[in-house]
Amino acid sequence: MLSNISEAKARGAIVIALCTEGETRLGGKADHVLFIPKADPFFSPILNVIPLQLLAYHVANLLGCDVDQPRNLAKSVTVE
Repeated sequence: MLSNISEAKARGAIVIALCTEGETRLGGKADHVLFIPKADPFFSPILNVIPLQLLAYHVANLLGCDVDQPRNLAKSVTVE
């Protein structure tokens, strides 16, 4: 993963990393770091998804995308 970050940086990308608190291997390679608390590995995916979903929402909102009406999303509504 660190080599992928270095390669992306070499090509001019802005890197936003998601790390657990206390992570030292990143070593300032990322432009922005989002820290999540250390937790049991069972709960780690849940803690990782929450900030990523919020980031995706805010980036889409800044780009002017309609976050409430995504294209090609099949919605089923039960009408009685």
